[in-house]
Amino acid sequence: RDALSDCIFVSQERPFDLPWWQKLFWSLIFAVILLMATGGNIIVMWIVLAHRRMRTVTNCFLVNLSVADLMMSVLNCIFNFIFLLNSNWPFGVVYCTINNFVAHVTVASSVFTLVVISFDRYMAIMYPLKHHMSRRRTVIILILIWGISSALASPCLLYSTTSSRRYSNGTTRISCYLLWPDGGYLHSKTEYCYNIVFLAVTYLVPMTVMAFCYSCMGRELWGSKSIGELTHYQRESMRSKRKVVKMFICVVVIFAVCWLPYQGFFIFVYHHRHFAESSYVQHVYLGFYWLAMSNSMVNPIIYYWMNNRSRFVIYLLFIVFVIRFYDMNHCNKNFVTNKRNRYFSRKVFVRRMERLAVTKCREVRKSVYPKS
Repeated sequence: RDALSDCIFVSQERPFDLPWWQKLFWSLIFAVILLMATGGNIIVMWIVLAHRRMRTVTNCFLVNLSVADLMMSVLNCIFNFIFLLNSNWPFGVVYCTINNFVAHVTVASSVFTLVVISFDRYMAIMYPLKHHMSRRRTVIILILIWGISSALASPCLLYSTTSSRRYSNGTTRISCYLLWPDGGYLHSKTEYCYNIVFLAVTYLVPMTVMAFCYSCMGRELWGSKSIGELTHYQRESMRSKRKVVKMFICVVVIFAVCWLPYQGFFIFVYHHRHFAESSYVQHVYLGFYWLAMSNSMVNPIIYYWMNNRSRFVIYLLFIVFVIRFYDMNHCNKNFVTNKRNRYFSRKVFVRRMERLAVTKCREVRKSVYPKS
């Protein structure tokens, strides 16, 4: 049994069946992060992949981060939440293996991507003349990120299993967990060592590396020259670099805050086994898990808030959607009420809507880029 199983299935007398209002509460707050994470990351991927000017090296890594967050939300969070809420795994042993593997590989790929982004920004700011990240090198790095993450998550493919437990009240619950060769959680030294290594490789070491990189970048960008000693082009370049660094510092800090309680939970329970028998442990675990999963929702919000180009493209998408929705409904009403107006073809409406969207977006662009 792993930590989750021991926290949920601590005794034969207590199957941990939450009241309906508690299930409703957790369902609502998890539904919010799932909808926002799924929609937000899809929009980020569309902005970069559908617009050639957005396909920079940094944005390619952002797409990779969005892919990992989307996989975590769709392939892991939904099923894990159902397991947490009902204390029962109804999805079979095959998806138990997939679920555990996806959970580990997406966390690892996310943090490795953040490390690569911080190192790429470090080289671009500290050594601007030497820095050059080609498209081929970017692809190789992305392959390495997923390869190393998969290797780190490979024990989930080997030791994931399910087991059923019958309680004194007659109910039967199925658990999805990792069964190691030397025993389950709280008894397996192998799993404890694996959790320590996973915590170090996917949290402690990456956070140390990123803290060093961003502190050096901050010293270079904010402590090198006064703004009056620079030319206009240098000032604009400095402002742009500062804004990018601020955005990624926010991403890293929020990642650290969201994942720290969840990462430390398993180590804490291993050394304080009585905590797994408390009546509130399921709510504590649900809270830590919700906080960790909310990181997938926050990243697209940060990109929108601190990136003018992303904000402009989202404005464009929103305006086109609203105009098309309004005009097509207006067109359909005219067709129903007055058959003589049917000479208005769909293509004419689409062209008119696109022209209006371009006009509106120019106005938005002036507010987003007042100096352009």
